[in-house]
Amino acid sequence: MSTGFHRSPLSAYLMLMLPPLFWAGNVVLARGLAQELPPMAMSFLRWGTALLFLAPFAWRQLQRDWPLLAGHWKIVWLCALFGIASFNSLLYTATQTTTALNCALMQTLMPAAIILCSFLFDRERIRLQQGFGVVLCSMGAGWIVLQGQPLALGAIELVSGDLWMLIAVFCYAIYSTLVPRRPRVHPMSFLLLTMMLGTLMVAPLFAAELVIVGPPAASRQVLAGILYVALFPSLAAYLCWNRGIEQIGANRAGLFINLIPVFAGGMALLFLGEEFKSFHLVGLAMILAGMGMFQLSRPG
Repeated sequence: MSTGFHRSPLSAYLMLMLPPLFWAGNVVLARGLAQELPPMAMSFLRWGTALLFLAPFAWRQLQRDWPLLAGHWKIVWLCALFGIASFNSLLYTATQTTTALNCALMQTLMPAAIILCSFLFDRERIRLQQGFGVVLCSMGAGWIVLQGQPLALGAIELVSGDLWMLIAVFCYAIYSTLVPRRPRVHPMSFLLLTMMLGTLMVAPLFAAELVIVGPPAASRQVLAGILYVALFPSLAAYLCWNRGIEQIGANRAGLFINLIPVFAGGMALLFLGEEFKSFHLVGLAMILAGMGMFQLSRPG
């Protein structure tokens, strides 16, 4: 069955650069709206809005693919649980009590978490050169997050949000490992179904949150934020991420997560007027070198 895309490693690499770009904005935005938009409200409204945009284009394809999707309901359900409902709800919960800096730092652990999950689930091993590449990528991302001051790591205060973010990282690592096992259906029908299931999973938590803390604020900033996370970190990022993993594997794709602090720094340069400093260049060079070291090595 055609999935509507052509297989090309180059196209996979280009597609995999988009999710970290959109997710960098997601983390910054979530922290900025933490006081106005409770976590379950943001998660539910994000996916509910994304569904409104995707359903008109993917519904007929979902109907055609339904027999195959229903036959693989366990994988579909697990992808919805870990990739849609759990990861994003935990991330938004984390931003209520921790900083965007800490969230970015925690996400640099995701490539290693994906490799660990790939080994546990599929016994997929990596070579020593690939291991060095992962470490170099993580060091480069951490160098940017810590602004070239590694001693600042000891000054970071850990709060409950950091634990939630760590759990979120492993949830998305599990999702990334499960994606290659999904049924060979059109990417949009798979995404639509997992989004529907994930939204249903979040709905009871959102309802409980409404009772406890009340409805979210209805400001322009909140509405614009929901629109952004629905279109870019949700629809565009997930379609690109899923397809990229299919083409080059979860382990190789996972390294692109380390581009999140790079793009976050770029956003700060463009929108906040911050300066490009030497630690940006050093960190970016380390990430690119680590990615090259991993990608050029054949799996063991």
